[in-house]
Amino acid sequence: MHWRWSVILALSLLILDIVLLVREPHAGYIALIFSGVYFLAILLFYLYYRPRILQEAMDFALRYGLVQNRVLEEMEMPAALIEPDGRVLWLNDSLCALTQRRRTFRKNISVIFPELNRGTMPVAGWERDVKLSYGDRDLRAHIQRIPMDEVLDDTSFIERVGEEAAYLYMVCFFDETQLNKVIRENRDRAPVVALCYIDNYDEVVDRTDEVHQSLLNVLVERRINKYFTSPGGLVKKLEKDKYLVVLDQKELDDLTADHFSILGNVKSISIGADVGVTISIGVGGGGFNYQENYEAARGAMEMALGRGGDQAVVKNGDEMSFYGGMTQRSESSTRVRSRVKAQAMRELMLSMDNVIAMGHSFTDMDSFGAAVGVCRAARSVGKPAHIVLGELNTNIRAWVNMFRESKDYDPGMFITHEQAMEMTNDGTAVIVVDTSRPSRVECPQLLGMTKTVAVLDHHRTTTDIIENASLSYIETSASSACEMISEILQYFEEPVKLSSLEADCLYAGIIIDTDNFNAKTGVRTFEAAAYLRRCGADVTRVRKALRDNIYNYRAKADAVSSAETFMDAYAISICHSEGLESPNVIGARAANELLGIVGVKASFVVTPYEGKVFISARSIDEANVQLIMERLGGGGHLNMAGAQLSGVTPEEAVEKLKEVLTAMTQEGAI
Repeated sequence: MHWRWSVILALSLLILDIVLLVREPHAGYIALIFSGVYFLAILLFYLYYRPRILQEAMDFALRYGLVQNRVLEEMEMPAALIEPDGRVLWLNDSLCALTQRRRTFRKNISVIFPELNRGTMPVAGWERDVKLSYGDRDLRAHIQRIPMDEVLDDTSFIERVGEEAAYLYMVCFFDETQLNKVIRENRDRAPVVALCYIDNYDEVVDRTDEVHQSLLNVLVERRINKYFTSPGGLVKKLEKDKYLVVLDQKELDDLTADHFSILGNVKSISIGADVGVTISIGVGGGGFNYQENYEAARGAMEMALGRGGDQAVVKNGDEMSFYGGMTQRSESSTRVRSRVKAQAMRELMLSMDNVIAMGHSFTDMDSFGAAVGVCRAARSVGKPAHIVLGELNTNIRAWVNMFRESKDYDPGMFITHEQAMEMTNDGTAVIVVDTSRPSRVECPQLLGMTKTVAVLDHHRTTTDIIENASLSYIETSASSACEMISEILQYFEEPVKLSSLEADCLYAGIIIDTDNFNAKTGVRTFEAAAYLRRCGADVTRVRKALRDNIYNYRAKADAVSSAETFMDAYAISICHSEGLESPNVIGARAANELLGIVGVKASFVVTPYEGKVFISARSIDEANVQLIMERLGGGGHLNMAGAQLSGVTPEEAVEKLKEVLTAMTQEGAI
């Protein structure tokens, strides 16, 4: 640059010399001689100083590079330079000391840190963090992509091969052992609130003679106190059957690792009573203070009671974990709750302009019969009522036709999804029967179109539940939704008079869900059936209406005959759906049939239908199929449950089911 400007100035002097030669030749010769001397001088200076300046620049660059290299090599933070395929190019002293490797180590970085491989290198972005461990240390590897395009483009003796050759990766390691230790300690000390309720306190006390009642109370309270105080918790008795527990997160981890063995320990107490004590536990954590955790514990307790009690529910933020629930909730002999819910439903209907009832998708006889009962209840108080139905299946088509052909019913009794959405507003009461899951209802859009939603269900609740319902009546001890509706109809201000067709529908729903009164039946089930018989339900007429055609019967027989036994305890079969209108119903019936085999604790029938795979699970009392189906995203009852899987074949669904059965058996969950 200096030489270039000197040449420019010399040329400027040359132009001046030419001008002087033209105007004043004598002066021009003098200036020309001066310009020649000047140009010769700067040329000599350039030739003399240029190599020395370049040498000094190179010496400085070398010294600067050595300083840089020394700083990087002696840097306290471990670092490495690796190729795109993971091969190590360079290690600094800190990383060599950490990994006990030499500076000449040139193998793949995954040899030292298996977590660092080709798949963890940043491709879409320029940098990435990877958590890893080495010995007893917790490390965070910060990987940064270094572009080498400019370096390679300016270098003529290195040939670029492929796109990957244009990048190197700089990996810096940060030791987060102490940070993670503090985080774990902070988490372990986080406050947790738990509620412990005795489910059947009054019932057990009533069945225990007065001499042993005090002893029973002492034994139950003693076991509860001992269980929660052993890890360091604090227990406070609120009422005769309610306890408040305060503990830390680490203590809760110990209880969950123990799978809340208190659930089984309390049930073993039996002093003069023919029924065991069961408790429900609701645990709340993940909040910022005790108040938030207490509210979470209340929500967990509501979930535990809604699922039938005798279990523990842990709510940590938005996540819920379930433990126990291995026994069927005993049926309550009192009907106070039914009467209260009946009056609440009557008042709700009176305050609305119209009522819309709907069950779950793929409507079965139980949800259809319960919806018919809701319509009759609404009309008894002078409110128009409708039932939302999708595509009719063989379960209900004959019954729907009987209502449409009858002159006693309005042709608009059954409406489509579009019609329901048109007539739903803030003055509409939407009553959901036989399900409490918003994703399973016949028309989910209706739930967001009105402020008044009521839920009546007999299945155990899950985390997917209709929230903010104006009325929620979930009775897991009931055999069916039709049984619940039959009880409610008896406790309206005046008993509702059912027609024989409506009574037949409700009676058929009970028969289907109880497998002809062979499963889940209690005293109240038969009382509901007796009420329906008094209203005109005819057993022979219902039995004829529920008969199968020859194709469905053959399909059920094929599913039963092709069943296999797994782990010498579970019957598993595939029900093929070719030519069947409602193969999932046939699969459920086949599952009921498989329970008749000696040694079968539970039966599972896998049925492909409309792009999904349905699993029908049944048991008598030796296995909780609800817990099994929940592992597959489903739910239901202790002895009657199901699940729906998408994107799998029936054979793959069977393999998933076997994996779940194996895992739960090893865990002791079943």
